[in-house]
Amino acid sequence: MADPLNHSYYAATANLAPEAEAAKGDLSCDIVVIGGGFTGLSAALACAEKGFDVVLLEAETIGFGASGRNGGQLIPGLRWSMREIEAELGQDRAKAIFELSYGARDRVWNRIARHNIHCDLKSGHLEAAVKPAHFDAMRAEADWLARHYGHEAQCISPSDMGQHIRADGYHGGVYDPKGGHFHPLNYALGLADAARTAGVRIYETSPALRISQKAGVEVETSMARVQARHAILATDAWMADLSPALGRYTIPIMNYNIATEPLEDADALLPSDAAVADSRFVLNYFRLSADKRLIFGGGEAYVARPPRDIDRFVQRHLARVFPQAARAPIAYRWGGAVAVSMNRLPHIGRQADVFYAHGFSGHGALITTLAGEVMAEAVAGTAAQFDVLSGLPARPFPGGRLLRRPLATLGLLWYALRDRL
Repeated sequence: MADPLNHSYYAATANLAPEAEAAKGDLSCDIVVIGGGFTGLSAALACAEKGFDVVLLEAETIGFGASGRNGGQLIPGLRWSMREIEAELGQDRAKAIFELSYGARDRVWNRIARHNIHCDLKSGHLEAAVKPAHFDAMRAEADWLARHYGHEAQCISPSDMGQHIRADGYHGGVYDPKGGHFHPLNYALGLADAARTAGVRIYETSPALRISQKAGVEVETSMARVQARHAILATDAWMADLSPALGRYTIPIMNYNIATEPLEDADALLPSDAAVADSRFVLNYFRLSADKRLIFGGGEAYVARPPRDIDRFVQRHLARVFPQAARAPIAYRWGGAVAVSMNRLPHIGRQADVFYAHGFSGHGALITTLAGEVMAEAVAGTAAQFDVLSGLPARPFPGGRLLRRPLATLGLLWYALRDRL
């Protein structure tokens, strides 16, 4: 279907993809994967590499959801700091979580290299502190990571921030050379190409309407019925459409991005070409594209209806960070839903023959590949790494079907107000 929110830089510069084919008739396979984003594609590819016969169903087209619309920021780890994880779960579990979550970076870099995916991959990510207290917390976490986990990141003093970003209002930051940025839609399309080569049957414009578990798993679309031994649900913001019970663990939040025309002074804004995200609860995040456009995301909306003027909605955040670029011509604008969990950790688990992963909370460009691959391992009978991720704390949003969204929105608005105060 036509999508008014996808006049995106990514769609305009996407690599060529095969013509979409819809699922039809009665199909059978070992594994049916529902969702054609990073999680589902990674799971399907890893399952096929293990010798399974795999069918992937995507409601729209590959990368249509958050995987093809996000800011392209590759941020190691989870939304919780390792100090928070260790305090909550203990040292042994924290070590296992660190090895997986920070190791997700190498999984993505290796996939890109192995399959020769052209997705404008660059190294380097900066977390920028909007308050001195935030910088103090960043330094403490960087020191903790170095001493306890051997992960080296560079603390950037306020006076040295110009190495990475030419903007006032930041009180230092942490630069992680293991982070980075990329063209997310082209990464998704590259994973899809690799999956097809490995034997995965990919069907687009084929939304799953019902899923049932009888002698395995059966999934129905409008024109097909797929019988499988196992299913992997990778629909993130649309999980409630398939499983209302799982949908209670997340709410969808709308994010919006703009991309300028190529800027002659782009390198003067971001000299190190690092991706940047700041420390606000409702954060700003930005980077340069391969052709020197400023890609900027800012603000969140808690209703599905887009603002009347996406340019203006995002530009006011851009102007606060880069007043010198406030009048830069906007070439593209787009938006999409992100599934946010109660504690901003992903919700990963299993219900009999159905595996699921969702709730990446805007921090999923690396973790989604990890989630897909560990679900494939669990399907194959090796669940040690899956168990680490499925053991992350999770609880549903309170309020039931009618009140869950309003109560969650009130809580999120409170944290957004604290940003402003």
